[in-house]
Amino acid sequence: MSHDKRTFEFYVLAAFFALFVLFLYGPLSAILILSFQGENGGLTFPLNGVSLHWFANLFERQAVGDFGGSFKRSFILGLMVMIVTVVVSLLAGLAFRQKFRGATALFYLAVASLVVPSIIISLGIGVVFQQIGFRPAWYTSGFGAHLTWTLPFGVLIMFAVFNRFSPAYEEAARDLGATSWQTFAHVVLPMIAPSLIGVGLFGFTLSYDEFARTLMTSGTFNTLPLEIYGMTTNVTTPVLYALGTVTTVFSFLVILLTLGAIAYVGGRRPRA
Repeated sequence: MSHDKRTFEFYVLAAFFALFVLFLYGPLSAILILSFQGENGGLTFPLNGVSLHWFANLFERQAVGDFGGSFKRSFILGLMVMIVTVVVSLLAGLAFRQKFRGATALFYLAVASLVVPSIIISLGIGVVFQQIGFRPAWYTSGFGAHLTWTLPFGVLIMFAVFNRFSPAYEEAARDLGATSWQTFAHVVLPMIAPSLIGVGLFGFTLSYDEFARTLMTSGTFNTLPLEIYGMTTNVTTPVLYALGTVTTVFSFLVILLTLGAIAYVGGRRPRA
């Protein structure tokens, strides 16, 4: 059995990919290792023993930082953004299947926030809320700021999905006597469900770790990214690394659960 000889370009690309993986996961692995630092250990290598002390310390009252409260706020905010992103993106995708006056201008208006610096949007929303007499808060102004980041991505994804969606499935359902709602619920929705789950994951993860658009809009209480940033100048123990490890594991669990849901829904949806 013969094998084709590897070209020089293959090794160049392989080396580039290896450097990319090292650059991406190298710092993450260092934080992961240092989070198991011993009780008397510091913020740098070498390890002074191995223990779970700093993970247990996360659940104790801290002199600086509110881990539990900030995580809860980020999680709730992520769920709120996820739900609205999925619903609005789905409705926008359905609406743009039909041609209407002003569709092009509306499309560019919807995605314009992607090219505006995030900190400018955060500052603008915070100023507007103060001018109209409302105090900025993570569940109002912060919620709106996050939607300016997640909705354009969700809308673009659903546009791509419906651009490939054949209307023949809907026509066949109507020929068999299905109503418009039955066609949507039993034909369209099951076929696009994996894409909707992907939009939901996108919306949740973008909101969960968003920093710039939350900076001027979160109000009195911080979300988790803001809390972590504030702790970098005050916390001098590896508890910060433990927090990073926990949030990273949580993020991977969310991704795995989402992939499982996509695989499950994809296996049950109707086949062409």
